[in-house]
Amino acid sequence: MKYYYARVSTKEQNLDRQFKAAEECGADRVFADKASGKNLDREEYQKMKRILKEGDEVFFLELSRLGRNMTDIREEIQWFDRNGIIWRSEDIPSSMVDFQGQDWIRRLVNNLTLEIMGTFAEQERAKILERQRQGFDAMPIVNGKKFSKKTGRYCGRPEVEISEFSKFFAEQKRGIMTVDECCRELGISRATWYNKVKAV
Repeated sequence: MKYYYARVSTKEQNLDRQFKAAEECGADRVFADKASGKNLDREEYQKMKRILKEGDEVFFLELSRLGRNMTDIREEIQWFDRNGIIWRSEDIPSSMVDFQGQDWIRRLVNNLTLEIMGTFAEQERAKILERQRQGFDAMPIVNGKKFSKKTGRYCGRPEVEISEFSKFFAEQKRGIMTVDECCRELGISRATWYNKVKAV
C-alpha cells in the first residue's frame, strides 16, 4: 500500500498542494493533520502508523511535514526501517529512488542525508540563539531592566546595582543570610548571584 501523510501547522492553512502531490504519486490513502510539528502526537499520523505493514510506502511532500524536531524525525525513520516500511520524501531525492531490492543502500544513503540535515539544523539553531543573545545584550537598560524598542516591553530580570549586591554579599559572607535568601531579596537566580560574585 502507498500512504501519503500531509500536515499544515494551523487550521487556516490549506493542504491542496500536498493533496495534489499525493494524487501524483498514486497514493492509495491520504492521512492529514492540521497541527503543530513540535511533536508526533497527532491523531491522523498515529492512525496511519497503526495500520502500516512491512512493504508499505509512506510519502511526504517534505520531511518537515513529518515533524520539526530532528530527534523525533530520526526516531521515526528508524521505526520505519525496523518495520520494513519504505519512506519517501520529495525534498530528499535519494528517498525517491528505487534501489531494486538493495534496501541497505537506500537506508545508508538516506541515513547519511538525515545526519547532514541534522547537523545543519543544529548549527542554524545555534546561530539563532547567538543572534538572540546579541540582540538582548544590545538592548538599552531603562529603569534597571533591558528594554526592547521593537516591542516596547521590558525583558529579563532587573539589573542589580553592584553597591546593592555588595551589601547582600557581605551579609552572606558573615553568615547572616544564605545565598537563597539573598537571591530572593534581590529577585535574581542563583546563577546570576554567582556571576555577580565573579564580577565583584
